[in-house]
Amino acid sequence: MASNPYFSLAVLFVAALGFGLAPLGLAKLWGMVFSPPKPNAIKNSIYECGLESKGDAWMQFRSAYYLYAIIFLIFDVEAVFLLPFAVAFTGLGVAACVSMLVFVLLLIEGLAWAWAKGVLTWA
Repeated sequence: MASNPYFSLAVLFVAALGFGLAPLGLAKLWGMVFSPPKPNAIKNSIYECGLESKGDAWMQFRSAYYLYAIIFLIFDVEAVFLLPFAVAFTGLGVAACVSMLVFVLLLIEGLAWAWAKGVLTWA
């Protein structure tokens, strides 16, 4: 059985699965044994930060904050792609330089679009 090339992979898979599921099973068992459910009005009340909630939880939220986050992620990930190119710049051919130029131009186009739409205006 140990001569199978996938045996060690199967053992590692079972160990990884057990490593993830064992704490979940132990937590569930701990919860059933040491904290039996005793629902009442106090336990079922809404509680946040030690204060009683006042008013409705629904409030208007500006979606522009999501656009700030998305633009940040785009230009943050850009650095991840540009760094290996900059490190290996002298050893790359013309095709790699052209593809990186297209990549940078697309990023500039995205920045120009965000600027034209007013996404970068903080207000």
